[in-house]
Amino acid sequence: GFRYYMVNNCEFNSSKLNDIEYTQSYYYNKLEYIRFSSSVGKYVGYTEHGIKNAERWNNGPEVIARRAEKERYCFYNVGVDVEAALTKS
Repeated sequence: GFRYYMVNNCEFNSSKLNDIEYTQSYYYNKLEYIRFSSSVGKYVGYTEHGIKNAERWNNGPEVIARRAEKERYCFYNVGVDVEAALTKS
């Protein structure tokens, strides 16, 4: 069978918004074919299919929605994770 999945990721070394990178990666059969990175600010394709989708998504509302995810998804959750880690150590 075939397997498709998506991974959202927040990498950080402090709870400051500038120190957080948000990525969203799409995989098909364990091969990443497209990724959005908040550091780059757009989608980047790694396969023929991913490149076509990146071009389309970067010219549509998808890229605008992804750019807001760093603050909406990561900033809030990083604060929760940091607080939880500090209270347990």
